Amino acid sequence: MPAPKQNFITLTVDGREIEAVEGTMLVDAAKQGDIEIPVFCYEPKLGAPVGACRMCLVEIEGIPKLQTACSTPVRDGMVVHTRTEQVKEAQNAVVEFLLVNHPLDCPVCDKGGECPLQDISMGWGNDRSRVVDTKRHFEKPVPLSPLIAIDRERCILCYRCARFSQEVSEDGQLQLLERGAESYIGTFDDRPYIAPFQGNITELCPVGALTSYTYRFQARPWDIEQGGSVCTLCPSQCNVSFTIRDEQVKRVLARDNEAVDDGWLCDRGRYGFQAMYSQDRVMNPLRYVDGHPVPADWGAALEVASIGLAAADGKVAALVGDASNEEAFILQDLIRNGLGSSDIDSRQAATIGRSQRVRLDDPATQARVADIDHADVILVLGTDPIHSAPAFDLRVRKAVRRNGTALAVATERPSALDGGASEVERIKPGNTAGYLAGLLDQVRSGASEGIAGLLKDSEHTVVIWGERIGRGDNGPAAVESLLELTGELGLAGQEESGLIEIPEVANARGLREVGCLPDAGPGLAEVEAGRDVEAIRAGLESGDVRAVILYGVDPLRDFPDTDGWRRALENADFVVHFTMAATDTTEFADVVFPLESHAEKDGTVTHTEGRLQRVRPAAARPGDIRGGWHVLAELAAALGYETGIHAVPEAFQRITEAVPFYAGLTDQEIGGRGVRWQDREAASAWVGTTEPDVTASAGTAPSSATSDPATRTTDAGEGLVLGTYRDLWANPTTDLSPALNYLIPAQRLEVSIADAERLGLSKGDEVSVRSGDTEVNAFVAIRAALPEGTCFLMEGTQQGNANVFKENGKPAVVEIGKASPKLEVVAGNGNGGG
Repeated sequence: MPAPKQNFITLTVDGREIEAVEGTMLVDAAKQGDIEIPVFCYEPKLGAPVGACRMCLVEIEGIPKLQTACSTPVRDGMVVHTRTEQVKEAQNAVVEFLLVNHPLDCPVCDKGGECPLQDISMGWGNDRSRVVDTKRHFEKPVPLSPLIAIDRERCILCYRCARFSQEVSEDGQLQLLERGAESYIGTFDDRPYIAPFQGNITELCPVGALTSYTYRFQARPWDIEQGGSVCTLCPSQCNVSFTIRDEQVKRVLARDNEAVDDGWLCDRGRYGFQAMYSQDRVMNPLRYVDGHPVPADWGAALEVASIGLAAADGKVAALVGDASNEEAFILQDLIRNGLGSSDIDSRQAATIGRSQRVRLDDPATQARVADIDHADVILVLGTDPIHSAPAFDLRVRKAVRRNGTALAVATERPSALDGGASEVERIKPGNTAGYLAGLLDQVRSGASEGIAGLLKDSEHTVVIWGERIGRGDNGPAAVESLLELTGELGLAGQEESGLIEIPEVANARGLREVGCLPDAGPGLAEVEAGRDVEAIRAGLESGDVRAVILYGVDPLRDFPDTDGWRRALENADFVVHFTMAATDTTEFADVVFPLESHAEKDGTVTHTEGRLQRVRPAAARPGDIRGGWHVLAELAAALGYETGIHAVPEAFQRITEAVPFYAGLTDQEIGGRGVRWQDREAASAWVGTTEPDVTASAGTAPSSATSDPATRTTDAGEGLVLGTYRDLWANPTTDLSPALNYLIPAQRLEVSIADAERLGLSKGDEVSVRSGDTEVNAFVAIRAALPEGTCFLMEGTQQGNANVFKENGKPAVVEIGKASPKLEVVAGNGNGGG
């Protein structure tokens, strides 16, 4: 379903000739001629216009009655008048009607000074009111949700918020209730509006009816500054604008970038800024003496860190997570050239090697985010975007809703996208290799049903796949099947088709491309292979690795095998932890360096589609925090290794010299919207393809896999095969942001209806989940779409973290029993969007 061809036509608006694309709505075409037509209800991001507010009425020659400019597509030769007496009278009347019951709250309204109603009233309304009657009153304000207050006296019923809920996020909670003059926006039975994207309605509201509790009465537009940057709290990397007052972030707004995020933000990105001001924030360097943190000045902390790392005599490793390209590049340079080690990784669990990575990231097979809009078929494989990268969830929904794209979902666990999918197939935990081998066979044989049938008939296919399909013993085979499927479908070089990866870490692609892999240097160049993340853990336990630098990672919360990581850190001779906030991992550190938040950082990141984006500092760093790149450069100098980097631009320049396909990139070229490196001439310097791994051939699935795409039940007797997933809210950002605390999920065990009946489980029961000596407590959640013989737990929860179960290359088999009183379970509402 390729993007429609653009035919340009000419129209005349108020005597001014304007060239526009045929079919463009008149209100947008007029803007191209610097002519403003006032609107309230119109917002292109919401989809087809509804013409509800009537503010955009204009006169079109040849049509006797006034027309709504928001819903009138332009045509060649059209002549439009926006300032005739008839138009002015109509627009003036609309403003007057809106103000009949609108309260004069401007001096105390949060929208004052940035309110479209104020602006339009001044430009298109009367200079005095004729109303002498008492205005209508509602209780005000009332909580629409724990994050948003609604003032129904101010509401002008533009429908924007309700349309977002019903047509964009598709949660369907906001509705127009009652009729006529009694109409109001609300939810069924006045239930709280709980949804992952609810904060967007406060931006959409053209008046002060919807306001965020976090920003109410915080500032006026003349008190603030806006700082454009990129949110790095998840792989979506949405473009944002930080509202700054007194050098602190007060609000986060979406900064429209259609190529990345369509102008939407999830609530983690919108409200997670509060974590910057948490009491757990690390404000200055710390030394741990006898298990207790002791503040240290920078000179002393750097000296202790350099001595400890040097004493390891090259047996040093590094794990990287929350880092910019510049920070990651300096760290890998320090590890490889300053400390003489090859042990560095940016993944939470070992996945695939360099050979497959190079083939996966080949520019010929890479899709753009915008390609999702025009695909015939979208295959979501091994990921649930609502939890992993929420902006992708909205993008997929838009393609299905507006363009009729066929959606296929193949995941281990029921996903938020299942309801809009044409085909849904479940994968047994750990068996993605077998599933893909079977799917590949079906595509080759010309199957006409299921996902294979959709793929067979598609000319433009986008595959959105999760990085974690490469985990475990069968991971390489799964990725090999994916690569063969890519070839079978002819995605290489096909317009509006290809692969888009949803990684585990926000800047995963950037970290890989600047050299933070054990077997690949900058530009994914071949290097002497070092230890991956799991080998680093084993090396720390055995003593083969004596020191470790943890940069923006929390292994005890985020990595599989929590107990193994605890033993590893306990056994390490020396641990340096770069972190924004204190964690359980911090307690094992010898030296702790504070990290900047995403609103304070300066540098670049690389979106999963290959788009380099600029992260710019908007807020002041609290305490005695320094830039991470600066600390790493100083640490290298203290170790006797000079990086030659004294500023962020110098670090970026070094990256462009070391990464061939970044060659010649400048800050100006990246600009405010980013630049996709595959679209530049330097992309020809890609490292090239490599031969398939003979040990990971897709032709024969591993012995433990079944080639049937349909899920089979386990042979584990009374036990259940355990799958794990990461919930959107199970992370430190939620914990450290007071506004999001109500979303902190309690651990829940998801089981099928059949297994619940067999085990005598009911919804809400507190149970114990055991595998060997490992045990956690959880509350039962019964899911109809879950296959029999499998169950799921969340990773990253405060209590009962599923990462305590060892992977050992395959999923754990667990037994369910009565909850153990010795194990603490935090009771939460479990709102996670899925």
